[in-house]
Amino acid sequence: MSGRTPPGHGVFRGIVHGLVASEVVMRPSRAAGILLALAIVATSCARGSTQPGPADRPGASSNGHALNATAAPLLPTDRFALPEFDLARFRTLLGQLRGVPVVVNIWASWCGPCKLEAPHLAAAALRYGRQVQFIGVDIRDQRSSAQDFIREQDWAYPSVFDPAGQIESGLGFFGQPDTLFFDRQGRQIGFSAGGATYHAWQGPITAGALQSILTQLLAK
Repeated sequence: MSGRTPPGHGVFRGIVHGLVASEVVMRPSRAAGILLALAIVATSCARGSTQPGPADRPGASSNGHALNATAAPLLPTDRFALPEFDLARFRTLLGQLRGVPVVVNIWASWCGPCKLEAPHLAAAALRYGRQVQFIGVDIRDQRSSAQDFIREQDWAYPSVFDPAGQIESGLGFFGQPDTLFFDRQGRQIGFSAGGATYHAWQGPITAGALQSILTQLLAK
């Protein structure tokens, strides 16, 4: 098994359930050990990189109300609230979200590659946000800058605020953006392409990849 994003963002043959199973939520040390093997692709961003903004598209609500697929005690209902989370609190949230598929995206307002993928995440959330829970993890950022980014990118879903990057490092990542997928049972799923299996999408996710993974995830 491989942890890298598919070379050339190849065509997916299917998602694979149970690669990391529920230990991703319940056993932080084991999850971190597994994910530490994931290599960081060149498109992961460095602080201060810049990219053009997203293309015009239908947007989220102008108010702060978040588009959520479910309700949970720790799930923000205001997309601009950005409550501060550490790794333990985030794992608790993932446990509370069992019952619906979940997409986790690790991002920052200063991250150029995050801007590249932002329109795809926005569009996917508007299409699937009542069936799939999208949740962002804003790392090593200023809350005001992150709120501006959410507004500019028209993200309808909520994010949590991780100023120290504890969630990112605890999950075994060292660059962003990164996108993880969880099934209804709370298990992190992998996906296959080119004869290899991958645990997470590292670097800016493409519209085609996101659509393919979500379609297959919802079919399970």
